[in-house]
Amino acid sequence: QVQLVESGGGLVKAGGSLRLSCAVSGRTSNIYTTGWFRQAPGKEREFVAYITRSSLGSIAQSVVGRFTISRDNAKNTVSLQMNSLKPEDTAVYYCAAAQGVTTRMREYDYWGQGTQVTVSS
Repeated sequence: QVQLVESGGGLVKAGGSLRLSCAVSGRTSNIYTTGWFRQAPGKEREFVAYITRSSLGSIAQSVVGRFTISRDNAKNTVSLQMNSLKPEDTAVYYCAAAQGVTTRMREYDYWGQGTQVTVSS
């Protein structure tokens, strides 16, 4: 099993920044990609970003230029730096792990419990 624990969510004003972290533990040998997804109230969960074990990354068009993803292999953590936050970024943010390289939610096998990000106007 693989465990993912998110941290760093909170309340921030529009234009502010937050940094989310995802601690990955357990049987990680088959995990190649760690991704971030988000789900706003009344909306479907959507892809935000991923980074592979070899540090190849992808960012959703809706957040490109504002969000960056990085990893610290020594600490087994993946971080999502979120700048210039907007009210529409308000959502529960989830960390997830997959064996392949993908933006598709159904291809992620393991999920964290989520962390709330609220951006006030």
